[in-house]
Amino acid sequence: MRLKTGLIGAHIGGTRLPRALNMLCHQVGAELEFVPIETADQPMFDLASTLDQFQFQGWTSVSVTHPFKTMARQYVGQTMHAEIAHLLACNTVRFEGGLAGFNTDYTGFHAAWQNTFPSALPGDVVMAGAGGVAHAIGPALRDLGATRIAIYDAQPERAILLQTAVGSCAQVLSEPDLMDALRQADGVVNATPLGMAQSPGSAFDLAALSPDRQTWAFDAVYTPLWTPFLQAARAAGLHVLTGFDLFKTMAVRTFNVCTGLELTDAEALPLLKSLHPCDEVQT
Repeated sequence: MRLKTGLIGAHIGGTRLPRALNMLCHQVGAELEFVPIETADQPMFDLASTLDQFQFQGWTSVSVTHPFKTMARQYVGQTMHAEIAHLLACNTVRFEGGLAGFNTDYTGFHAAWQNTFPSALPGDVVMAGAGGVAHAIGPALRDLGATRIAIYDAQPERAILLQTAVGSCAQVLSEPDLMDALRQADGVVNATPLGMAQSPGSAFDLAALSPDRQTWAFDAVYTPLWTPFLQAARAAGLHVLTGFDLFKTMAVRTFNVCTGLELTDAEALPLLKSLHPCDEVQT
């Protein structure tokens, strides 16, 4: 078996996806050709024509990250996998066997939550960000039993769109309401790029993180792993779910989608352990 795939997105130089997929391919005797497509320096980048080209060239699949996940969902249209057709974001486009769209952020978050908090419910959640990854995390939290998902985004129209997609348990927050919502939250989620090297800072007032209020925190950023937000959450005594936890389970499901195989987390996650960014400070 030989796979030709890649990753489309902005600022993807730190991605561990090619190494993860190569490790999983080695496990099953498959060959991997992985092509990164960096778009940060291509202001006129055209996702649709690029995907058309890859399909014509016989690629197996391609992964899609910020800021193209909602555009990828529009591209795959009615070919989005039936079980996740309600999602408004797509992060994996498979060409082999016919065009099909998947969201391994959604399925990966389900698995990462259950691996980390096997008997817990999300409760009342505040989430910053309403872009592509939030369109996976929000519905996943709903399906995991969240009682409320309060969404803040600097572009309110995006938060409204996500609220509609998530349903009755979701509400839109204005910036003045964010602090009050944090005081009532069980969990806090960063689904913005803030915390990445090229986007420093935090979407939240870190002084508002306290075990007297919240119990858990998740950051979708995994490069760096210990963002200011996650460092503050951990220092405050919250249980944390890291972006690397999601990355691992997402990578396994991306591999399964691309190959048609079904490696389990028990089989695959130990193989990816060496990719942990252990050189970063864990405070």
